[in-house]
Amino acid sequence: MIDFEQTLLQEVAALPKSRHADVLAFVRYLKLSIPSEELQLEQRLDDALEAIRTRPETQNITPEDIEAEIRAVRDSYARGA
Repeated sequence: MIDFEQTLLQEVAALPKSRHADVLAFVRYLKLSIPSEELQLEQRLDDALEAIRTRPETQNITPEDIEAEIRAVRDSYARGA
C-alpha cells in the first residue's frame, strides 16, 4: 500500500495546485459511493440466495433428488473421475 500512496502523492504533486481541490473532491466522492455499492452487492446476493432457495420448488426438485445428486457427485470423486 505504501507504493500506491507514494505514487498517488507523486501524481497529485505533479498537478497544478488549481487541480488539487478536484482530486480531493473526487476522493471524497469515491468514499461516499462505497455504501451504495455495498448495498447493491448485498441486494444482488440476497436476490441470488432467494433464487437458489426457490429453485427446487420451481423445478419440481425434491430433497431426495438433491441428496441423490450429491451422492452421485461424491461417488464420482471417490472413484477418481
